[in-house]
Amino acid sequence: MTISDEKYVASTTFRKSGAGVSTPTWIVPLDAGRAGFWTSSKSGKYKRLRNDPQITLQPSDSRGRVKGGMPPVAGTAELATSGPDFDAIQVKVRAKYGVMVTMSRLFSTLGHLGRGPFPYGDVGVIVTLTDQP
Repeated sequence: MTISDEKYVASTTFRKSGAGVSTPTWIVPLDAGRAGFWTSSKSGKYKRLRNDPQITLQPSDSRGRVKGGMPPVAGTAELATSGPDFDAIQVKVRAKYGVMVTMSRLFSTLGHLGRGPFPYGDVGVIVTLTDQP
């Protein structure tokens, strides 16, 4: 079983100070042993990855609580807003998570009302894993 077989992972991205910020994330497998997920171009996760492509992924529950005894997997992230990897992430997330995508998009829209546009899933994050158990 690989990290991309998990339903949720705690993805940890890093601030300029080096401090890690962990958030629960959906995850899908990509070719060549890579993993992918999507995020918003307005999210903190996107901004942190733009500044530092290092990331760790660890199996978690939907709230980001890490599963015991599961070590983090390190990787390097590449951001994409179009192309085959972006398209594959879009298709695979919708296939794996189904109606949860629609519900998540609705809650995201409601949560950002009055704060201007907040794109949903407009950036694909392609993770090349540097170590995998």
